[in-house]
Formats: sequence, C-alpha cells, structure tokens
Amino acid sequence: MFKFTEEQIKRYARHIILPEVGGKGQEKLLNSKVLVIGAGGLGSPAILYLAAAGVGTIGIVDFDVVDLSNLQRQIIHNTERVGTPKVESARRTVEMLNPDVKVITYNTRISKENIMDIIKDYDVVLDGTDNFPTRFLINDACYFAGKPLVSAAMLRFEGQVSVFDFRMKEQSPCYRCLFPEPPPPGLVPSCQEAGILGSIGGIMGCIQATEAIKLILGIGEPLVGKLLIMDALSMDFRKVKLRKDPNCPLCGEKPVIKELIEYEQVCDVHF
Repeated sequence: MFKFTEEQIKRYARHIILPEVGGKGQEKLLNSKVLVIGAGGLGSPAILYLAAAGVGTIGIVDFDVVDLSNLQRQIIHNTERVGTPKVESARRTVEMLNPDVKVITYNTRISKENIMDIIKDYDVVLDGTDNFPTRFLINDACYFAGKPLVSAAMLRFEGQVSVFDFRMKEQSPCYRCLFPEPPPPGLVPSCQEAGILGSIGGIMGCIQATEAIKLILGIGEPLVGKLLIMDALSMDFRKVKLRKDPNCPLCGEKPVIKELIEYEQVCDVHF
C-alpha cells in the first residue's frame, strides 16, 4: 500500500477528501505519466495544474525559446527567462511548484520520426501545439499507439476542447472526423495576424488538465465525442456532438491512412 508522507498528505488534502479521488486516486495521479506537447499558451496552465495535482511524471515537448511576446499568455515562463528554451523554463517552474513531480524535457520539434518513441511511455497526451500539421501528426500517432488525446485550440476570444480516447478506437471519433485534412494555407489567420486574449489559454489549458486528470482517475464524463466551444465575449459555453465518421481516412470503416503523414509546415495558427 502506498504511504504518503506528512507533507504529501498536507499538499494533497483537498484532493484526498474528495470521494471521487481519495488516497487511491491521489496514488494514481502520483504514478501517472502525462505528455504535454507545446509549452505555450495552452501548455503553460495545463502543465501548472497537472504538476499541482501531483501527476508524477510530466513530459514537455517544445523546440522554441521564451520570447517577450509569449508572456502575455504563457504563464509558466517569466521575464528573466526570455531567450531560455521553453522546456527548461517550464521544468524550473514545475520543480519550484511541486518537488514530487519528475519532469522529462524534449527540446525538439515533434516529427513522424520521433513522435512514436516520445509518446509510447505516457498515459495521456495533451496537444497544446500551434499549427495544423503538428495537430494532425499528434492525432494520428495517438491513434496508432492507442493513447488518449486531449486536444485544445484558441484564437482571438474563442477556444475549443475535445478528448479523443484511442483506448477505445471503435467508439471514439478522432481529430480527422472533425477535420479530414489541414485547411489550405492562409485560410485560418495566426495569432500574430488575428490576436489572442491571453486568458483564453488559461481557461482552455485548465480544461485540458482537468480532462487528463479525469481520464487518469476514471471519473466523470470526459469530452469524448463532444467538442466544447467557448466564446469569451458572450461567455457562452456550448457542446457540439462529434460523431465517428465512417468515411474518416484514419479511423473509418475503410481507412486509407496506414502510417504517419507529415504535412508541410505552412499553416501556422498559433493556438
């Protein structure tokens, strides 16, 4: 039986008193491994709340360095770390927040050559990336590996979140059921072109962390087969049903995608 230290009992007390979590649930969290791809506007709050919750191992993938323009929304970084690799900045913040958490950093661009090896040991994958080609690559890799994927996006005053649970491939839709392939270049503006309210990332990233925790604990109803859409200007939240597309090129009845595809990086949307 897992033995909590006095410090851990105090740290996780508000979790442990929840009947849905309890000591066994907190033990599950401490033994879990979550991979966050992207330490930006979505990944920052997600990583912070996963670490605060006591997720035992957090993997962080990002190839970029901290820029001053990031700090309006990427709250895991700070002014002193401008120019520092984002994975290193995120690791240092997590270590200051919760010494129980082991952080594994991948200072690299995700690609079809490395993604399967990176995701293989993790229980849940969070997509916090900022371009469509990478989002499709992550979706396809998680599908092939049978990993649950928590996907979020944001632009201007809007955000959206969904869960694709590829542990049950027969029931769960995938990202391609919603978008069969990336949009043409220039169709979707980037944050540099359209802007983004920084706090949208906080809301969406926190929802991602919450969905990951629910998946680890096996509680509640994850957003599988649902797309949660938020409009911050009206503060409206609505859910749209996502149905598994029988004609999906990846998870449909007659799939044509049998291996990873790496689309050209020409359509940055800076989610």
